[in-house]
Amino acid sequence: MFLIKRLFNFAPFKKSGMIYSEKQVQIMEAAEELFAEKSFEGTSVRDVAKKAGVNLAMISYYFGSKEKLMEALFKFRGHHITLQLETMLQNKDMSSLEKVYQLIDSYIEKIMKQKCFHKIMAREQMVDLKGATPRLIHELKKRNQALVQQLIAEGQKKKEFKKNIDVPLMMATMIGTTSHLVTTQHYYRKLNDLESLPDEEFQNHIKKKLSNHLKSLFKAVLIYE
Repeated sequence: MFLIKRLFNFAPFKKSGMIYSEKQVQIMEAAEELFAEKSFEGTSVRDVAKKAGVNLAMISYYFGSKEKLMEALFKFRGHHITLQLETMLQNKDMSSLEKVYQLIDSYIEKIMKQKCFHKIMAREQMVDLKGATPRLIHELKKRNQALVQQLIAEGQKKKEFKKNIDVPLMMATMIGTTSHLVTTQHYYRKLNDLESLPDEEFQNHIKKKLSNHLKSLFKAVLIYE
């Protein structure tokens, strides 16, 4: 099981005055795997408690409800990419294009390490158009898109980027291409005769392919040449 706390390299995690303990992280990890496998509706609090190795009362105590548990998971996962974007924007030593390249590599890494979370994101966007989860997805996308818009505006101000960049479409290209390849990689492996390649080598292969492809696309969209 991929430990969320390792992604941030510190524990406990604190955001907006809330501190997540190791036990809360354990519960969120278990819920994440189950929500990805069985869907949010198909998973009970009892299922989460069993997988996390805790009693039902502990989940109620920490999160209050299954809905609040999902909300905590989204806030927890969403914070990492937002923090990366904010840190990147403050970096004065990188060019705007270097920042875009770093954004691409960070996003690919994030999706490849957080397959369960992105499976939840994809499913919830297709099956549930109302309620708390779509609101969380909307807030996450809106916040991150605004930061990317700021990054692009910075490049335009420095005359490093073209004008009239469609940031939502650019983001959709990055997210859609990465998500599709990562979630259907077994087809990519077969279609390209890579079935004999050890899994670690294959993962590195598609990561490099994705990175180079998206960087070429974005450079063509952003740069005057």
